[in-house]
Amino acid sequence: MRAGRLVSLMLLLQTRGRLTGEQVAAELEVSVRTVYRDIDALSEAGVPIYAERGPGGGIQLVDGYRTRLTGLTTQEAEALFLSGLPGPAAELGLGTVVAAARLKVLAALPPELRNRASRISQRFHLDAPGWFQSPESVAHLEALGAAVWESRAIDIDYRRDEVVARRRVEPLGLVLKGGIWYLVARTESNLRTYRVSRVQAVHPLEQHFERPADFDLAAFWTASISSYERGRPRYRVTIGLAAPDLDRVLDTVGNFVVEAAAGRPIADVEGRLRLDLEFDWLDTALGLLFELGSLADVVEPASMRTRMVEAARSVLARYDPPVQELDDERSPSALEAGPPRLA
Repeated sequence: MRAGRLVSLMLLLQTRGRLTGEQVAAELEVSVRTVYRDIDALSEAGVPIYAERGPGGGIQLVDGYRTRLTGLTTQEAEALFLSGLPGPAAELGLGTVVAAARLKVLAALPPELRNRASRISQRFHLDAPGWFQSPESVAHLEALGAAVWESRAIDIDYRRDEVVARRRVEPLGLVLKGGIWYLVARTESNLRTYRVSRVQAVHPLEQHFERPADFDLAAFWTASISSYERGRPRYRVTIGLAAPDLDRVLDTVGNFVVEAAAGRPIADVEGRLRLDLEFDWLDTALGLLFELGSLADVVEPASMRTRMVEAARSVLARYDPPVQELDDERSPSALEAGPPRLA
C-alpha cells in the first residue's frame, strides 16, 4: 500500500508542480507527518525530490524529472485498456492520438503488466450504441470538441423539427449517451443541451469565454437526466391475463415496464391476474399491447381501451376493403357456375 502511495506522490508532483505538505496530505488522505516520511523514503531511493519549509516553500521534484509509468498496478493497467472507446475517440478526431497513447503506455509497463493489458483488448470490447441503431451523422463533432477545449464561443446552425436557426453558445462539454452525442453549452440565459446530429454548421468566433469555476459536467448531466426522467409523461396501464400466460406477457413487455410501475400480479375475484405496466411513450404502449394479442386485455384506463379499438379499426379498414357490388346481369348462382361455355 505504501509503494502505491509513493508512486501517487511522485505523479502528483509531476503533474501539479510544487505543493505544500498540507495539500499533498489532503490529496493522498494521510497526515502531514506521513507525507514527510514518504519524501525521505523517495529521496533515499534516488528520486530527486526536496522540500522547502517556511512561507513560499513546498514539496517538488527537480525540474525536468519524469518517472516512467512502472507504478501502475495490475488492476489500473487493465482498467486503462478497458476504458478506451476507439469509435467515439475517432469521431472526436482523436483516434490516432488514443492509439499512440496506448502504445506509449504499453512500452512503459513492465512485461507482465504489458501482457495482461494487451489481453484485455483481445477479450473485451465496448460497443456504445444500442441495438438496431444506425450511427448518427456527427459531421461537426470535431469542431465542437475543439471549441470546448479552447473555451471558444461559437455560433451554431441548429435544426429543430424542420426549422434551422442560428444560436450563439459557449460550449462547456460533450457527452456520449447511448451512442448519441450531446453538447452542453451556456447561453445568455442558462445552460442548454443540444443534440450534435442536429447541428448543421459551426462558426467559431474570435472571443474566448471563462468557464464557470463551479461547473461539473458529470454532475450537471446526472442532474439533467434525473430531471428529464421525472418530468416526462408516463403511460400507466392495467392489464388482465390468465396465470399460465404471465411468463409470456413478461417476455413481451419486458421486466422494466413492470418494475417502473412497481407492479406485481394480483389475482382478481374471477381468478385472473391483474398487472400494472408503465410506458415512456404512448406509441410504445400501443405497440406492445397489440403484440400481446389475446394473451391480455386492457382493464384501465378507458382511454387506452378506446385507443386500442380505434387502432384496430384502422388496421381492419386497411386490410379488409369493402366488398365489390355484383353485376346486375349476373346472379350469385351464375358466378358460382363460372363463365358461360362457348358453342
